[in-house]
Amino acid sequence: MADEPVPTSPRIRLVMLFGGQSAEHEVSLVTARHVLAATDAERYDISPVAIGKDGRWVLAHDAALALAAGPDALPEGLPTTGEPTEPAGALAQADDERVVVFPLLHGPLGEDGTVQGLLELAGVPYVGCGVLASALAMDKAMAKEVFAAKGIPQARHVSLLEQEVDAAAIDRLEIELGYPMFVKPANMGSSVGVSKAHDRAELTGAIELALRYDESLVIEETIDGREIECAVLGNLDPRASMPGEIRPGAEFYDYADKYQSGTAELIIPADLSPEVTTELRAMAVKAFRALGCEGMARVDFFYEEGGRGLLVNEINTIPGFTPISMYPKMWEATGLAYPDLIDELIRLAIERYDRRASRRRND
Repeated sequence: MADEPVPTSPRIRLVMLFGGQSAEHEVSLVTARHVLAATDAERYDISPVAIGKDGRWVLAHDAALALAAGPDALPEGLPTTGEPTEPAGALAQADDERVVVFPLLHGPLGEDGTVQGLLELAGVPYVGCGVLASALAMDKAMAKEVFAAKGIPQARHVSLLEQEVDAAAIDRLEIELGYPMFVKPANMGSSVGVSKAHDRAELTGAIELALRYDESLVIEETIDGREIECAVLGNLDPRASMPGEIRPGAEFYDYADKYQSGTAELIIPADLSPEVTTELRAMAVKAFRALGCEGMARVDFFYEEGGRGLLVNEINTIPGFTPISMYPKMWEATGLAYPDLIDELIRLAIERYDRRASRRRND
């Protein structure tokens, strides 16, 4: 069954949930600012709700006041100050409204299925992937297992738990992957904790850094190829955007390149042949479905020209919406403007909730 239009009445109270406890807290504040500015305040009753680094929920009155003064009055990163609340209070629904949550939380305890589980228990529609898909996509090691089972091509890699890291493991990495190689925390995004190791000393330091963020690691070969991304949107009938290419300003597309320096070159649409573009878009949808994604996700690829071709790197279920973020830019290039994209994501959230609720009622 394809995605069906969803009526927008009764009035929708849109809870913008931002902040969070992960190392990507500040990224979320910037993402939320731009989503808030682009959302139609005439169409939705917007309620900014922040989660502090300590895990406390706050009705973000200062962000709401800034919004009331007009989108241009919003600070670059939304303030998380306001009245403390409990999740039940923040998500409470009046008789004449419908609550929909837009999670803008990057990283663990936000993008990994934990908040999605809370929202499922609260019985409210929410934008983006469900519990299982969010958890799988966040855990790069487990996502790679699923991709392998589904026959989706990817880079050579090794997954390690903290207790498995020893001299023998280092030897194995050198033999199986060779230098240089990338070391990543399995459960983190925005390139936090990611390092490129060129020798054994750097590899040891990269592992120590990654273990500050997670007890599970993914170590990957270095691909001599282009970095291509594709945005996917939809529930039962997902569609892929035109792809975009990233040419990093640093040795690789790191945190500073993504959110601070702005030196990366973003090329949308990517300069690919029609045949490769078609293949990439189909593979993006296949990867999206493989993890059980719904709503939205960004699928990241390497393109090894003259070699293995397209290789899936990872899926991000809450991609950035900052001014230099690829997800909205790729949809804009495909013909879907930023405000319309937000409307579509909210529509998809309601459609999925109603579809699943009807099945629960039939149990």
